[in-house]
Amino acid sequence: MTPGQLGEVLGLPPIPSGTWAEEALYVSPAALRRGEAPGEMAARLRVLPGIADVRVRGDGFLEIVVAVPGGLVTEIGPVPAAAGGAPPWADLPRTWDNPGFVVRLAHVRAVAVQRWAADLGVGGDFRPELLAGRWDRAVLRSLAEVHGRRVSRAPGWAAYTEQLARVYHDAFERAPALPSGEEEPSALHAARVRLARAVRDVLAEGLAALGETAPDRL
Repeated sequence: MTPGQLGEVLGLPPIPSGTWAEEALYVSPAALRRGEAPGEMAARLRVLPGIADVRVRGDGFLEIVVAVPGGLVTEIGPVPAAAGGAPPWADLPRTWDNPGFVVRLAHVRAVAVQRWAADLGVGGDFRPELLAGRWDRAVLRSLAEVHGRRVSRAPGWAAYTEQLARVYHDAFERAPALPSGEEEPSALHAARVRLARAVRDVLAEGLAALGETAPDRL
């Protein structure tokens, strides 16, 4: 169950919650908004494919746990974004203290992963269930916010792209998408390459909204 599919059922984008280290959790006020008994909506949701659990909070909000959070990358692709004004960040210094450098480098890395994966023969069917490690799930948790931000009057692209970029840098360094040395390409590598593609597309969308063209190289 992807955020887009869940949003169609609920009538509004679900809100990712928590760290996703243990469970991929969304929160939704959909039952209250639609005037439906939360328990009844929860019962309908529990039988949907890809839903692991649905809990009703005391305030009537639903807590929805998705079984395979990695599936969300299948609905992320290039999205034309309305150009914003002047970019909020300077080009220099190119250090980790400059959020602009952090975001641009993350895009460059995500682009490079696609190029290197092709050179190394990483490919095959995408298996979203393999994106279950700590670093992968942190990236998925951040990506899950994009639907809600797209419909928000104040999407906060600058802060969001920096957040996504930082968790992606952690994944890039600690959960490699590419084989090293004599290691053979695996289905996990292929899944992480697909995850990197989603990061690339969302960062490009956010940078465009901020008035920048996402760089392929620095």
